[in-house]
Amino acid sequence: MSLGLRFVGVGNANAPELGSACGALERDGVPLLMIDCGPEALSAWLAHYAALPPAVYVTHTHMDHVGGMERLFYQAWFDPARRGRLRVYAHAKLIPLLQARVADFPEPLAEGGANYWDAFQLVPCSRGFWHEGLWFEVFATRHHAPETSYGLALPGSVVWTGDTRPIPEMLGHHAGRGELVAHDCSLQGNPSHSGTDDLAREYPSELRQRLVLYHYGSEAEAAAMQRGGWRVARRGELLALAPPLMRHAPASEPAERGATPGP
Repeated sequence: MSLGLRFVGVGNANAPELGSACGALERDGVPLLMIDCGPEALSAWLAHYAALPPAVYVTHTHMDHVGGMERLFYQAWFDPARRGRLRVYAHAKLIPLLQARVADFPEPLAEGGANYWDAFQLVPCSRGFWHEGLWFEVFATRHHAPETSYGLALPGSVVWTGDTRPIPEMLGHHAGRGELVAHDCSLQGNPSHSGTDDLAREYPSELRQRLVLYHYGSEAEAAAMQRGGWRVARRGELLALAPPLMRHAPASEPAERGATPGP
Protein backbone atom coordinates (compact mmCIF):
# COMPACT_ATOMS: atom_id res chain seq x y z
CA MET A 1 0.00 0.00 0.00
CA SER A 2 1.30 3.44 -0.94
CA LEU A 3 -0.25 6.62 0.43
CA GLY A 4 -0.01 10.17 -0.87
CA LEU A 5 -1.38 13.61 -0.02
CA ARG A 6 -2.37 15.84 -2.93
CA PHE A 7 -2.98 19.54 -2.38
CA VAL A 8 -6.06 20.07 -4.52
CA GLY A 9 -6.06 23.75 -3.51
CA VAL A 10 -3.81 25.83 -1.28
CA GLY A 11 -5.34 29.31 -1.04
CA ASN A 12 -7.16 31.21 1.66
CA ALA A 13 -10.59 32.80 1.27
CA ASN A 14 -9.10 35.79 -0.58
CA ALA A 15 -7.04 33.77 -3.06
CA PRO A 16 -9.43 31.84 -5.34
CA GLU A 17 -6.73 31.69 -8.00
CA LEU A 18 -4.84 29.29 -5.71
CA GLY A 19 -7.88 27.08 -5.22
CA SER A 20 -9.90 26.53 -2.06
CA ALA A 21 -7.77 24.82 0.59
CA CYS A 22 -8.43 21.14 0.02
CA GLY A 23 -6.50 17.92 0.45
CA ALA A 24 -6.88 14.52 -1.19
CA LEU A 25 -5.60 11.41 0.51
CA GLU A 26 -4.68 8.84 -2.13
CA ARG A 27 -4.04 5.14 -1.70
CA ASP A 28 -2.24 3.36 -4.53
CA GLY A 29 -3.01 6.38 -6.72
CA VAL A 30 -6.76 6.24 -6.07
CA PRO A 31 -8.46 9.07 -4.12
CA LEU A 32 -9.63 7.87 -0.71
CA LEU A 33 -10.78 11.00 1.14
CA MET A 34 -11.40 14.66 0.31
CA ILE A 35 -10.54 17.13 3.08
CA ASP A 36 -12.89 20.15 2.89
CA CYS A 37 -15.01 21.17 -0.08
CA GLY A 38 -14.80 24.93 -0.64
CA PRO A 39 -16.20 26.85 -3.63
CA GLU A 40 -13.34 25.98 -6.01
CA ALA A 41 -12.46 22.57 -4.55
CA LEU A 42 -14.99 20.38 -6.32
CA SER A 43 -14.12 21.74 -9.77
CA ALA A 44 -10.43 21.11 -9.14
CA TRP A 45 -11.18 17.64 -7.83
CA LEU A 46 -13.29 16.70 -10.85
CA ALA A 47 -10.71 18.13 -13.24
CA HIS A 48 -8.04 15.88 -11.75
CA TYR A 49 -9.92 12.71 -10.81
CA ALA A 50 -12.91 12.87 -13.21
CA ALA A 51 -15.17 11.44 -10.51
CA LEU A 52 -16.80 12.51 -7.27
CA PRO A 53 -14.86 12.03 -4.05
CA PRO A 54 -15.71 8.81 -2.21
CA ALA A 55 -15.90 10.69 1.09
CA VAL A 56 -15.38 14.17 2.55
CA TYR A 57 -13.98 15.23 5.91
CA VAL A 58 -15.06 18.72 7.07
CA THR A 59 -12.60 20.64 9.27
CA HIS A 60 -14.94 23.58 9.94
CA THR A 61 -17.86 25.40 8.36
CA HIS A 62 -16.44 28.65 7.00
CA MET A 63 -17.69 28.97 3.45
CA ASP A 64 -14.24 28.77 1.85
CA HIS A 65 -14.20 25.20 3.23
CA VAL A 66 -17.81 24.08 2.71
CA GLY A 67 -19.04 26.37 -0.08
CA GLY A 68 -18.88 23.57 -2.65
CA MET A 69 -21.15 21.22 -0.73
CA GLU A 70 -24.36 22.46 -2.30
CA ARG A 71 -22.99 21.53 -5.71
CA LEU A 72 -21.76 18.24 -4.25
CA PHE A 73 -25.34 17.53 -3.18
CA TYR A 74 -26.60 17.86 -6.75
CA GLN A 75 -23.75 15.79 -8.16
CA ALA A 76 -24.39 12.99 -5.68
CA TRP A 77 -28.20 13.13 -5.82
CA PHE A 78 -28.42 12.82 -9.59
CA ASP A 79 -25.92 9.93 -9.68
CA PRO A 80 -27.94 6.83 -8.71
CA ALA A 81 -24.75 4.90 -8.01
CA ARG A 82 -23.59 7.49 -5.44
CA ARG A 83 -26.86 8.79 -3.98
CA GLY A 84 -26.89 8.22 -0.23
CA ARG A 85 -23.45 6.60 -0.27
CA LEU A 86 -21.03 9.53 -0.33
CA ARG A 87 -19.81 9.74 3.25
CA VAL A 88 -19.43 13.09 5.03
CA TYR A 89 -17.36 12.92 8.21
CA ALA A 90 -17.57 15.81 10.67
CA HIS A 91 -17.08 16.31 14.37
CA ALA A 92 -20.40 16.08 16.22
CA LYS A 93 -20.00 19.69 17.41
CA LEU A 94 -20.01 20.82 13.77
CA ILE A 95 -23.25 19.12 12.75
CA PRO A 96 -25.56 21.99 13.85
CA LEU A 97 -23.26 24.48 12.10
CA LEU A 98 -23.09 22.37 8.97
CA GLN A 99 -26.85 22.02 8.99
CA ALA A 100 -27.32 25.79 9.32
CA ARG A 101 -24.77 26.71 6.66
CA VAL A 102 -25.38 24.19 3.89
CA ALA A 103 -28.44 22.02 4.57
CA ASP A 104 -31.21 24.23 5.96
CA PHE A 105 -32.44 25.79 2.73
CA PRO A 106 -35.99 24.46 2.20
CA GLU A 107 -36.63 22.10 -0.71
CA PRO A 108 -33.13 21.58 -2.13
CA LEU A 109 -34.84 20.19 -5.23
CA ALA A 110 -37.50 22.23 -7.03
CA GLU A 111 -39.43 19.02 -7.52
CA GLY A 112 -39.41 18.39 -3.75
CA GLY A 113 -39.21 14.90 -2.29
CA ALA A 114 -35.60 15.15 -1.10
CA ASN A 115 -33.76 16.31 1.97
CA TYR A 116 -30.22 17.62 1.73
CA TRP A 117 -28.74 14.71 3.68
CA ASP A 118 -30.51 12.12 1.52
CA ALA A 119 -27.65 12.50 -0.95
CA PHE A 120 -25.03 11.59 1.67
CA GLN A 121 -24.16 9.27 4.50
CA LEU A 122 -23.45 11.66 7.36
CA VAL A 123 -21.03 10.21 9.94
CA PRO A 124 -20.61 12.34 13.09
CA CYS A 125 -17.41 11.67 15.03
CA SER A 126 -15.58 12.85 18.13
CA ARG A 127 -12.23 11.10 18.77
CA GLY A 128 -12.01 9.82 15.22
CA PHE A 129 -13.50 7.50 12.61
CA TRP A 130 -12.79 4.44 10.50
CA HIS A 131 -12.68 4.91 6.75
CA GLU A 132 -11.76 2.19 4.26
CA GLY A 133 -9.89 0.21 6.91
CA LEU A 134 -7.92 3.18 8.27
CA TRP A 135 -8.38 4.85 11.66
CA PHE A 136 -8.30 8.66 11.52
CA GLU A 137 -7.92 10.77 14.66
CA VAL A 138 -9.86 14.02 15.04
CA PHE A 139 -8.62 16.85 17.28
CA ALA A 140 -9.61 20.41 18.15
CA THR A 141 -7.73 23.35 16.62
CA ARG A 142 -7.65 27.09 17.39
CA HIS A 143 -9.74 28.98 14.87
CA HIS A 144 -12.29 31.61 15.94
CA ALA A 145 -14.61 30.21 18.62
CA PRO A 146 -13.75 27.05 20.58
CA GLU A 147 -15.21 23.76 19.39
CA THR A 148 -15.74 25.00 15.83
CA SER A 149 -12.69 23.59 14.00
CA TYR A 150 -11.01 20.20 13.97
CA GLY A 151 -7.89 18.77 12.40
CA LEU A 152 -7.31 15.27 11.09
CA ALA A 153 -4.49 12.78 11.70
CA LEU A 154 -3.62 9.42 10.19
CA PRO A 155 -1.19 8.18 12.88
CA GLY A 156 2.35 7.69 11.65
CA SER A 157 1.54 9.13 8.24
CA VAL A 158 0.00 12.62 7.96
CA VAL A 159 -1.71 15.42 9.88
CA TRP A 160 -3.94 18.09 8.30
CA THR A 161 -4.53 21.02 10.64
CA GLY A 162 -7.28 22.91 8.86
CA ASP A 163 -7.41 26.60 9.75
CA THR A 164 -5.65 27.20 13.04
CA ARG A 165 -3.36 29.22 15.23
CA PRO A 166 -0.35 27.23 16.50
CA ILE A 167 -1.35 24.13 18.43
CA PRO A 168 1.89 22.73 19.93
CA GLU A 169 0.15 20.53 22.50
CA MET A 170 -2.13 18.94 19.91
CA LEU A 171 0.68 18.35 17.43
CA GLY A 172 2.91 17.02 20.19
CA HIS A 173 0.30 14.31 20.66
CA HIS A 174 -1.00 13.74 17.12
CA ALA A 175 2.20 14.44 15.15
CA GLY A 176 4.81 13.00 17.47
CA ARG A 177 5.68 9.96 15.36
CA GLY A 178 7.26 11.52 12.31
CA GLU A 179 4.08 12.48 10.46
CA LEU A 180 4.08 14.99 7.61
CA VAL A 181 2.07 18.00 8.85
CA ALA A 182 0.06 20.11 6.40
CA HIS A 183 -0.30 23.37 8.34
CA ASP A 184 -2.33 26.53 7.87
CA CYS A 185 0.08 29.44 7.45
CA SER A 186 0.65 32.69 5.64
CA LEU A 187 3.42 35.23 5.86
CA GLN A 188 1.68 37.25 8.58
CA GLY A 189 -0.44 35.69 11.28
CA ASN A 190 -3.67 37.08 12.73
CA PRO A 191 -6.11 36.07 15.50
CA SER A 192 -7.49 33.23 13.36
CA HIS A 193 -4.51 31.95 11.38
CA SER A 194 -0.83 31.18 11.85
CA GLY A 195 2.07 33.21 10.50
CA THR A 196 5.62 32.03 10.00
CA ASP A 197 6.76 33.93 13.09
CA ASP A 198 4.13 32.04 15.12
CA LEU A 199 5.39 28.69 13.85
CA ALA A 200 9.01 29.59 14.56
CA ARG A 201 8.12 30.63 18.10
CA GLU A 202 5.72 27.82 19.04
CA TYR A 203 7.13 24.67 17.40
CA PRO A 204 10.43 22.84 17.97
CA SER A 205 12.91 22.55 15.13
CA GLU A 206 12.23 18.86 14.51
CA LEU A 207 8.52 19.51 13.97
CA ARG A 208 9.16 22.56 11.77
CA GLN A 209 11.16 20.35 9.42
CA ARG A 210 8.02 18.26 8.81
CA LEU A 211 5.63 21.15 8.13
CA VAL A 212 4.23 21.82 4.68
CA LEU A 213 2.45 25.18 4.59
CA TYR A 214 -0.81 25.90 2.77
CA HIS A 215 -3.77 28.32 3.02
CA TYR A 216 -1.70 31.36 2.06
CA GLY A 217 -2.84 34.48 0.25
CA SER A 218 -0.77 34.77 -2.92
CA GLU A 219 2.14 33.41 -4.93
CA ALA A 220 4.20 36.30 -3.59
CA GLU A 221 3.52 35.11 -0.04
CA ALA A 222 4.47 31.57 -0.97
CA ALA A 223 7.75 32.75 -2.50
CA ALA A 224 8.55 34.85 0.57
CA MET A 225 7.90 31.90 2.88
CA GLN A 226 10.15 29.71 0.76
CA ARG A 227 12.91 32.30 0.92
CA GLY A 228 12.54 32.12 4.68
CA GLY A 229 13.32 28.40 4.58
CA TRP A 230 9.77 27.07 4.87
CA ARG A 231 8.39 24.21 2.80
CA VAL A 232 5.33 25.47 0.92
CA ALA A 233 2.67 23.35 -0.76
CA ARG A 234 1.75 24.10 -4.37
CA ARG A 235 -1.60 23.52 -6.01
CA GLY A 236 -1.78 20.01 -7.46
CA GLU A 237 1.36 18.82 -5.66
CA LEU A 238 1.45 15.20 -4.51
CA LEU A 239 3.57 14.20 -1.52
CA ALA A 240 4.40 10.60 -0.63
CA LEU A 241 3.43 9.54 2.88
CA ALA A 242 4.78 6.97 5.30
CA PRO A 243 2.53 3.97 5.98
CA PRO A 244 0.17 4.48 8.93
CA LEU A 245 0.96 3.02 12.31
CA MET A 246 -2.49 1.46 12.64
CA ARG A 247 -4.80 -0.17 10.20
CA HIS A 248 -7.74 -2.48 10.54
CA ALA A 249 -6.50 -5.98 9.72
CA PRO A 250 -8.96 -8.55 8.35
CA ALA A 251 -9.44 -11.61 10.57
CA SER A 252 -7.34 -13.72 8.20
CA GLU A 253 -4.44 -11.25 8.20
CA PRO A 254 -2.12 -10.52 11.15
CA ALA A 255 -2.19 -7.00 12.53
CA GLU A 256 0.73 -4.81 11.47
CA ARG A 257 2.71 -2.21 13.42
CA GLY A 258 0.58 -2.46 16.55
CA ALA A 259 -2.79 -2.43 14.84
CA THR A 260 -5.80 -3.02 17.05
CA PRO A 261 -9.36 -3.88 16.04
CA GLY A 262 -10.75 -0.69 17.50
CA PRO A 263 -9.77 2.70 18.96
